[in-house]
Amino acid sequence: MADKKRTGLSALADAGNNDAGDFSVIDAIGGPRGVVESMLPGVVFVVLFVATSNLNLTIAVSAVLAIVQVLVRLIQRQSVMGAVSGLIAVGICLVWAWQTHEARNYYIFGFITNAAYAVLLTVSLIARVPGLGLVVEFIRSLPTEQFKAWFADWMNDKSLKRAYMIITGLWTGLFVLRLLVQVPLYVTNHVAALGVTRLLMGIPFWALAIWVSYLIIATPMHRHKALARKDNNNDAS
Repeated sequence: MADKKRTGLSALADAGNNDAGDFSVIDAIGGPRGVVESMLPGVVFVVLFVATSNLNLTIAVSAVLAIVQVLVRLIQRQSVMGAVSGLIAVGICLVWAWQTHEARNYYIFGFITNAAYAVLLTVSLIARVPGLGLVVEFIRSLPTEQFKAWFADWMNDKSLKRAYMIITGLWTGLFVLRLLVQVPLYVTNHVAALGVTRLLMGIPFWALAIWVSYLIIATPMHRHKALARKDNNNDAS
């Protein structure tokens, strides 16, 4: 049985094990199906609302679509974690729009999450403990014990830490850029433009960020892993 391909930051955690030609951005963002499932609710929401101006109909169709995606995965006995998390996020957005009777409020949850990520990553940069490094290293080698040794292992590798600082800054810039572009469209109530911009700055920007991050961290991570293996072999002998 083939190993399940890891996605998102989990794919970056394997960066040191892959050659540049082995890394697939499409796989890292969930494959073609994952891309479609991620974008479809947003596409349906903005298209249907622009076409009908009927918020209740738009919310109902979008909700049914999100539920159907989860049910299809259940029927096919596939992993539903990603679909369920997407369903919860879409559900929050739809409830927000329904309760306020404003279509533009469908996008507020995205603003909140982008702002939260931007703040957390900025704090990590100021503290000189790169947030993306923490997440990737946590995924790569879960520190069930000897946390200090785990932390020092990658933080004391200057080239690896530098790479993590760079990609943390990159992702911070991505979240901030989304807010700078999209919030003015929200304030001026340009729902269609906001929806299209949200889609363009969603999966495409995420794919670009993952690819650039891989290019930045792959070499220092590979060197770090090779050095660790060498040290382990020396200890064993």
